[in-house]
Amino acid sequence: MSNILPLPQELRPVLPTIEGNVDYTEYRRQLLRIDELLVHGGVERDFIQASLAYWSTQATGPMPKVSVEQQLKFQQQSIRALRCNIARTLLHESFRMMSCRIADSPLLQRFCCVDQIDRVKVPSKSALQRYAEWLPAEQMRPILNGLLCRAGLAATAQAPQPLDLAEPVDLDVYFLDATCLKANIHFPVDWVLLRDAVRTLMKATLLIRDHGLRHRMRAPEWFLKQINQQAIAMTHARRKADSKKARKQILRQIKKLVGVVRRHAKRHRDLLQDCWAETDWTRPQAQQVIERIDGILEQLPCAVKQAHERIIGQRLVPNQEKILSLYEREVHVLVRGKAGAEVEFGNTLVLGESPDGLIVDWKLYREQAPSDAGLVRPSVERVKEALGAQAIKTLVGDRGLDSERNAQWLDSEGIGNALCPRDPAVLTEKMGQEEFRQLQQRRGQTEGRIGIFKNCFLGRPLRAKGFENRETSVTWAVLTHNLWVLARRERASRAQQREAA
Repeated sequence: MSNILPLPQELRPVLPTIEGNVDYTEYRRQLLRIDELLVHGGVERDFIQASLAYWSTQATGPMPKVSVEQQLKFQQQSIRALRCNIARTLLHESFRMMSCRIADSPLLQRFCCVDQIDRVKVPSKSALQRYAEWLPAEQMRPILNGLLCRAGLAATAQAPQPLDLAEPVDLDVYFLDATCLKANIHFPVDWVLLRDAVRTLMKATLLIRDHGLRHRMRAPEWFLKQINQQAIAMTHARRKADSKKARKQILRQIKKLVGVVRRHAKRHRDLLQDCWAETDWTRPQAQQVIERIDGILEQLPCAVKQAHERIIGQRLVPNQEKILSLYEREVHVLVRGKAGAEVEFGNTLVLGESPDGLIVDWKLYREQAPSDAGLVRPSVERVKEALGAQAIKTLVGDRGLDSERNAQWLDSEGIGNALCPRDPAVLTEKMGQEEFRQLQQRRGQTEGRIGIFKNCFLGRPLRAKGFENRETSVTWAVLTHNLWVLARRERASRAQQREAA
């Protein structure tokens, strides 16, 4: 599968006329405009091409010959994956509720290309979940870069603006900032981590026992009750006069209980490994339960040691050695000193925007990110690679991004340096320049852009699990955000009609 085949055009029902609701009218206009951007802006074509290329590389052996019907079906599924992901991100719905919304809305059926004259086949929640993982983040980036390049092209005498924009997007100025993308975890309290471990192990054990494989032990529900009681006692122990002594005693009881739970879970795990054929599970289903237990058993000794060091030993544990969550391993402690969030738990997210509000560059760091000043050069290089001749000419950022090394590098690259200086005397001198003052005043809107992106497109919290899924969700949110911004801009055809009138 290499070349895109033309898809047959099917008859589609006419959208009903809705009157009396201006919000729906605007929402409908926005979706239809995004539909035009996907088709005429080349996003849909690029997505199909990337999907064909990616899935052809995933084959472990020689690719069998694909019929025309099979490729047409795959292309249709790729289009639906693209549109369903955009609609779900825009509406901020779960997979289950998004499936219901599509079934209930003729407008969403039209946008997601599932409406037909004789029937409407709505994607299920499982299909929507597969769509969310259709392409990895690295395969999506060229698609977004192509959209940005087309948005920055001006109309000429030979060709109109590719996206039918009245004015091309300004890509000369680049506003850069960093934020924390918080992970969907509770506050990392030591005894709560141990409680989570007991819960996961006992629920998995209960699942194995319900399918006919048993070792002699107390009922798993008893262990769940005990760990809940001890976690509550640990919470209330700090109000006592001898709180430190009481907390140490309770933690010793928790450690003893965790040891018993670990041995029971290990025995049931081994039993399932050897006798899974005696259950009604398939091998992949049994392996899923085994991996769930293994993931906790692997981290449990470190979690117990961490709780012992901090509560009984009264010793500090370095941030890089802490377990913040048993289920999200690529999560870090970020001390950014923000109001109301002195310490945050998540990953560093770098965002750069254009003066028109389009997100030009983004990166979610798996490992602990470098200092803010170390984020400048990689981000600028990514933008230069993506935009080519349309690369940025001026960089704007806060004082955290400023450094002598960055200033020298920007000067060698011929990029204007509008980073806020750390030195108050230099800042006072630069504020006397009108252009610098206006750029720094505009920089305040970048904080608002980050807030819109995180709250309205990613959601608080971001519910994707695992770093790869969070990274993919960020990429889909960037694409949806940029389409949303472009859909709100004035169209060249409308401007010409207004001038002609």
